[in-house]
Amino acid sequence: MGSFFSHPSGMEVVKKNQEYISEMNKIKMERWIQMHFQMKERETAMQISRARELFYWLASFYAVSTVGLIGRFRTTKRPGTLAPIVPLSFVVAYYADLAYGTKIHRIQAEAEMIMHNEPELLEWPSGLPTVSEIDSARLDIDDKIRLHPHQL
Repeated sequence: MGSFFSHPSGMEVVKKNQEYISEMNKIKMERWIQMHFQMKERETAMQISRARELFYWLASFYAVSTVGLIGRFRTTKRPGTLAPIVPLSFVVAYYADLAYGTKIHRIQAEAEMIMHNEPELLEWPSGLPTVSEIDSARLDIDDKIRLHPHQL
């Protein structure tokens, strides 16, 4: 009699189990990546829709205020009355580009350029947290709770 691992069939079972576990881990990681990708897509869609909604409000304000400023200019004949139209035009143009133009594509291209050419800008202060730092912080919080439960 020998051990389970001394039989050829026992080693095959272990090898098949390792392959199965490896495949399951691969599928799990692919699902995790896909889930985060879809979450990011939804966040981006929300940002674009938020920009469009803000653009509608700004464009409406711009139209009403421009009509009012032009009416005021007709009665006073003072060119300074039309001055607020200039900065408002820039704001509305910015949000129109963000909501319906190519600004999102330019932002993505700039982000890719930063990732490829300036990766030092993406580093976290003090680097990535280590497991020991996280555990230490968790234990500190537990100690504070145990010593001062009334201060929560």
